[in-house]
Amino acid sequence: MSTPPAEREPLRRVLGLAVPALGVLAAEPLYLLVDTAVVGHLGAVPLGGLSVAAIVLAQVSTQLTFLSYGTTARAARLHGAGRRADAVAEGVQATWLAVVVGLVLVAVGQAVAGPVARLLAGQGEVADAAVSWLRIALFGVPCILVTMAGNGWLRGVQDTRRPLRYVLVGNALSAALCPVLVYWAGWGLEGSAVANVVAQVVSAGLFVRALVAERVPLRPVPAMMRAQLRLGRDLVLRSLAFQACFVSATAVAAHTSVGAVGAHQIVLQLWVFLSLVLDSLAISAQQLVGEALGAREDRRARGLARQVTGYGLVFGCVLGALFAALAGVLPGLFTADGAVLREIPHAWWFFVALQPVAGVVFALDGVLLGAGDAAFLRTATIASAVVGFLPMVWASLALGWGLVGIWTGLSAFMLLRLGTLLVRVRSGRWAVVGAVRT
Repeated sequence: MSTPPAEREPLRRVLGLAVPALGVLAAEPLYLLVDTAVVGHLGAVPLGGLSVAAIVLAQVSTQLTFLSYGTTARAARLHGAGRRADAVAEGVQATWLAVVVGLVLVAVGQAVAGPVARLLAGQGEVADAAVSWLRIALFGVPCILVTMAGNGWLRGVQDTRRPLRYVLVGNALSAALCPVLVYWAGWGLEGSAVANVVAQVVSAGLFVRALVAERVPLRPVPAMMRAQLRLGRDLVLRSLAFQACFVSATAVAAHTSVGAVGAHQIVLQLWVFLSLVLDSLAISAQQLVGEALGAREDRRARGLARQVTGYGLVFGCVLGALFAALAGVLPGLFTADGAVLREIPHAWWFFVALQPVAGVVFALDGVLLGAGDAAFLRTATIASAVVGFLPMVWASLALGWGLVGIWTGLSAFMLLRLGTLLVRVRSGRWAVVGAVRT
């Protein structure tokens, strides 16, 4: 069903919000590549330590995305209602929440860094290296969370350019500082951790400065923070469902064969990278839908849902066609190992075929996140994981289906999510108007 022309957002506006958001999403993975390249020249033990510690630290941003996505949803509604000061106030409270949660995580992280590193890497030099990096990098956690909150409220008021600048400044400084501290200062792996903290402090400082410049009250308001935590609870549970799926898939691939786990890692990282590309469209949808509902324009919000669904489908088809054409070339850039290359086709064609599905699913995720419909997203994601992904993945281990079984499970998960999202969006129950969703 086509959207009436009057209800369509110009493609330029959608991309104007999506492209800077993509830059923010891509900045951290690109910095980690630089960090990995620098540390990699120190030897296998520091590189292994960085790998283990970075996985632990990454769980913070993975599990606490409500500080960005939840804040965007609430701020966008208020911005759409013409209440910019109240939208910024959501950012103030999210920032306070980020500081409090971040300080708690620093304390807990320092206490459990050793046991967690040894659980992941076993006893030995790699675990010791991971602990030394992690104990330093943990001091940047409050700043990571402040940056997430800053991204949230600025996206909510339709400003995606400043977050891009702030994140790039911090990461560029850290990328330049990392080799200086690692090699010239002779700090080794610990120099990498210090550079990481510097990036987080600089970026967070810029976001705080932007918040102060808005001249809104900066005192904490517990009632607002509790409301944000209620939304955050649903997003955290949703995120845990994703983690359960992907950790299970990697574990089963590791028990299949060395070639299977290597192939799974390559295809999965490509999947994650393309998810960032498609997620930038979801962020744009989130901002625009939240604005429309805040302005009590539910017809416009429904039109946006149909519009971004079409964009997601087109982008997904383009990506699928591109990676189908690269099937004979791209895997060889990642590895020359024959066993891995023989396994890659077992996952590759699932990965290619799922791109159009992913394009629609991520776009609709953005629509419902913008509407603040986090409770539905939580339930639908958990149900899709329990019914679709996890049974197939663990059956693959028991029955020896290998990567075909694992990626069939991912396909079932995505198709179930697609079905539930389409039903929800068509029902219209998500389009609750008003400055605050009740």
